[in-house]
Amino acid sequence: MSVRFRFDVTARDGLARRGRLVLPHGTIDTPAFMPVGTRGAVKGVTVEQLHDVGAEILLANTYHLHLRPGDHLIARAGGLHRFTGWQLPILTDSGGYQVFSLAARAKVGEDGVVFRSHIDGSPHTLTPESVVDIQARLGSDITMAFDQCPSWPVTRDEAAAAMERTLRWGRRSRDRFLELAAGRAPDVLRPSPEQAQFGIVQGGTYIELRDLSVQGTVGLDFDAYAIGGLSVGEPVETMYDIVAHTAPLLPDDRPRYLMGTGMPDDLVESVARGIDLFDCVLPTRNARNGQLFTRKGPINIKNARFAEDQDPPDPDCGCPTCRRCSRAYLRHLFLSGEMTAATLNTLHNLYFYLDTMRRVRKAIEFGTFDSFKREFLETYSRRQTL
Repeated sequence: MSVRFRFDVTARDGLARRGRLVLPHGTIDTPAFMPVGTRGAVKGVTVEQLHDVGAEILLANTYHLHLRPGDHLIARAGGLHRFTGWQLPILTDSGGYQVFSLAARAKVGEDGVVFRSHIDGSPHTLTPESVVDIQARLGSDITMAFDQCPSWPVTRDEAAAAMERTLRWGRRSRDRFLELAAGRAPDVLRPSPEQAQFGIVQGGTYIELRDLSVQGTVGLDFDAYAIGGLSVGEPVETMYDIVAHTAPLLPDDRPRYLMGTGMPDDLVESVARGIDLFDCVLPTRNARNGQLFTRKGPINIKNARFAEDQDPPDPDCGCPTCRRCSRAYLRHLFLSGEMTAATLNTLHNLYFYLDTMRRVRKAIEFGTFDSFKREFLETYSRRQTL
């Protein structure tokens, strides 16, 4: 395990865990939500604003940063922290999902993936080893092993093939990571020599494949583990079932990361099943499209009924947007095409997600998580309320 990586569970309430994750650039309280800064920035907001709403860790995307501005350039600048000005922890994903979803003419082979950039069509190759090297140059606190994420729907044979390849790539990713950690690859410029590496469990919605993936991935002794291949179109109850089955199989003394999930109620339901870390583009992407999350459910600020509504987006919210802005004003900004609309909406949505996690942590600490969950789900509706 990385020298400066430590995870301590400080409270439990059923399967829900409250913990502290120590990383080179700071300590994170878990369960935690990671805002997504795909290209090294969370769209529409500044580093200072992210601090103000309580973000403790960001997620950046290996695929996008590798293509532009380039991991070598970022390494020469001193790594992502110096390059972006964000001095708290950063997690970088492996880029595998983006290769399969964005790249043109991607060809998967045993060695890795050959693809053409979605930006300019230039040819590229990602292998388990090169993905480790790229993330080393980026200098993130948490890195992800290279995996193959199957699409939905997927047959059992296709899910099994992707899971087995992910295990083989996981072995190569782990070997390369340990090689770098031991200083046996001086050609790789590494701004942060104390990174941690997470392995990824695949297997689609097939329980027996998840079992095999957990066994094989845990056997590689990663610093921690992620559950991948969910929130890709499967029914939400199916996702909950897979998480409920898989999370308890992972080591109790390591953080558990559910990748790419999801709606606010998904976070609460997944914490109840033993998950510690989350990321999702929904709060920022939906903000730019005029959807605001509230304790009663999402609202569409474009709706004409808000034209003269002087209430804040969420009367129970303490975010900068709700303290200063009315629904009428936010609607005006959005319909006028003002850039400020995206910023104010994004600040609200991020605050809502991060505040939900704060309330979850407090409930676990005081042994009231079951009642919190029940009240949250009774009040919150994932369907747009207005």
